[in-house]
Amino acid sequence: MSAVHPIQIRFERFDGRTGLAPAIPPTVIAPADKPAIIARIRKLLKERDAVLVAHYYVHPDIQDLAESTGGVVSDSLEMARFGHEHPGKTVVVAGVRFMGETAKILNPEKRVLMPELEAECSLDLATPIDEFSKFCDQHPDRVVVVYANTSAAVKARADWMVTSSIAEKIVAHLHAQGKKILFAPDKHLGDYIQRQTGADMLMWNASCVVHDEFKAQQLEEMKLSHPKAKVLVHPESPPSVIAMADFVGSTTGIIMAAERMKAPEYIVATDGGILHQMRKKLPGVNFIEAPTAGKGATCQSCAHCPWMAMNGLGNLLEVLERGHNEVRVDPEIGRKAKVCIERMLDFAKTNLPTFKGSGDA
Repeated sequence: MSAVHPIQIRFERFDGRTGLAPAIPPTVIAPADKPAIIARIRKLLKERDAVLVAHYYVHPDIQDLAESTGGVVSDSLEMARFGHEHPGKTVVVAGVRFMGETAKILNPEKRVLMPELEAECSLDLATPIDEFSKFCDQHPDRVVVVYANTSAAVKARADWMVTSSIAEKIVAHLHAQGKKILFAPDKHLGDYIQRQTGADMLMWNASCVVHDEFKAQQLEEMKLSHPKAKVLVHPESPPSVIAMADFVGSTTGIIMAAERMKAPEYIVATDGGILHQMRKKLPGVNFIEAPTAGKGATCQSCAHCPWMAMNGLGNLLEVLERGHNEVRVDPEIGRKAKVCIERMLDFAKTNLPTFKGSGDA
């Protein structure tokens, strides 16, 4: 195994300034060492009565492990559902920190571990609780709706939590009741939902470092080179990119759209980690990452979240062996945050078809 060095990731703060946060890639494991490490992880998951819950954006090795050991690979909505309903005493969350916090909030009696507790999210980083609370206090007439990509403290301040799978339906529901909405943190997702629903929405200012880098001009050029390709876009992308989509939706929604549309190839504007599941489900179909940089430009993420990439086989094995990196949430904050999460889950039971991740039988 060889050591790696941290990189500094730029992200836009809520006030427009540029923030910096480190991302430390996992230790590189030689291919010859992988089988023994994977076998050891399988054994420890069983011994610890633990289930591995992985996001579509983590490394394919971890996705495959989750699938083959009774866990799940999915988007944040199904991850939340699965961890809540699974009987295992320990939930191992391969993703970023807010996902681990959400699992702990829903399962305070369970042990929740993460391969890397410092795996951040630019949307979470750009929404500090003190500033966000002040913003909410300035607009007491609005229902506070926050995206899953936020801290436990921010969720505790909210009325509703949403994921990209269900955000539009919940906002439409509130709009039909005549409610005005304060939406945070993703400005692109909020803009898309507002245009779809016509709701009165006041936006926080933040964006995802991955989706914000997709480029409309270069996407147009790519479409000319692939005239039969359908364009699948995550709603965290800029409006100019969304405008070119044949389908806009969550990660699970994107996979389902590809299965339904039956095109020979797809251009996919979300984290490239999702292509692993898409290629497994639709062998023979050509999947292309949407462009993140044009002529003379550079990209930070290049369609791969640097914090999701912090999850690796090495630190997954280590967390199971040592039992460290336990996710802890203040009980009072967790109790308050659970209200908005369960409100979303209850709404989903009757208003959203049950999305099953790839690890579900």
